[in-house]
Amino acid sequence: MSLFGATALAVTAGGALACPAGAAGTNVDFATHCIPPAVAGIPPIDGTTTANVSVDNASPKVGDTVTVTYTVVTAAASNPTDLALPADIMTPTGKVALGGAQAGDVTVAGPKKNPPVPGKAAFPSFSMTGTFTVTKPGQITLSPGDYNIHTSYILELDTPCTVTNPPAPVSETVTATSGTPANTRAISLSSASGNAGAGVTVSGSNFTPGATVTLAGRSGDKQTADTATVTANAQGSFSGSLVVNDKTTTGIVAYEGGSWSADKGAGPAAYVVNDTTPVPPGSQKLTTTVKAGTLSMSQAGDSVALSSVDFGQGGASTGKLQTVTVKDFRGGPAGWSLTGKITDFSGPGAKIDAGRLSWTPVCATKAGSPSTCKAGSAGTVGGSGATLASTSDGTLTGGEFTVDAGLSLDVPAFTPPGSYSGVLTLTLT
Repeated sequence: MSLFGATALAVTAGGALACPAGAAGTNVDFATHCIPPAVAGIPPIDGTTTANVSVDNASPKVGDTVTVTYTVVTAAASNPTDLALPADIMTPTGKVALGGAQAGDVTVAGPKKNPPVPGKAAFPSFSMTGTFTVTKPGQITLSPGDYNIHTSYILELDTPCTVTNPPAPVSETVTATSGTPANTRAISLSSASGNAGAGVTVSGSNFTPGATVTLAGRSGDKQTADTATVTANAQGSFSGSLVVNDKTTTGIVAYEGGSWSADKGAGPAAYVVNDTTPVPPGSQKLTTTVKAGTLSMSQAGDSVALSSVDFGQGGASTGKLQTVTVKDFRGGPAGWSLTGKITDFSGPGAKIDAGRLSWTPVCATKAGSPSTCKAGSAGTVGGSGATLASTSDGTLTGGEFTVDAGLSLDVPAFTPPGSYSGVLTLTLT
């Protein structure tokens, strides 16, 4: 069972997108061939560029988006004319070359921002950013590539500079891991109760096609002696019968492999063995029924306004998650998990990467609840997601819980001014 909630997060920034926070790569020198604008009337320039490449995440997982910053510390080219260039007329673009486990180029671009450049003076240092998605595990190298300096003053002019002997030296290396794929296995039962010795049909989906699946009874968090095996079909589904003899049974699970694993299993699904003890002579057996409810969540609101930051300074844009209330009225042995993931923050001509949002979760349990809520770890939320709160499996679970979190978005110093927003999706399972 999955329940979803979405919250829009917005931040107002004042600025042009520059180098994201993170450890800078190693400065490297490489021979460069630059072609000045034809109007300058000067021949090509063969010089040396000093540059570095940095990333916002040096240990990504497959599927993660990595923000890359290419900084030209010293350009091979310079202002080709005697005419001084005013501030904020230079727009750089370029490429970063990937190697090792993943090949290709990352397109990067910088803001239209620069200090005044005197005639014949060297171009100032500038930074360009871009992103790539990790597709393979292993070490991925990043080398500075070709770049172009576009000036918009009197005339629109370009000074393209290419790496003479590509690729340039490696400036940064990231180590990507395969990550853990989400477990979408699920089971359902033909009945939630039965007499001791009766069989219950267990149906499963999203298991590994052709896998041998063990069906087992659970008494709280312990497995009972009641087990059976089935084989998943080509679609990863199955249907099999489990005979339940243990009267202490509170749930049923299904799993691949030699023992229970939350990564390769599903359940527990609630199951109760009926009390068929005979009524003594002269007695009356009184019964009542407690109806099982559902697992649900609600939010105090669907928007959060984070604090504004200043252009040129950036830093932490903070706020507080709208309170989430979780009600677990199922009355079975299964706990729950509340996770969240965020999209990139989009704004006027730029974006703020999802990996820059972090949270500090807090979870409170209402008195009398059978389960105790555990807050997730403080840290990055990102596009791949993180746990906000959870409860464990147990003999009897349930209760009411309130979940909150402090939010902090690390905004790069020179993010273009304007309003940026991203969507935080919460999933309860």
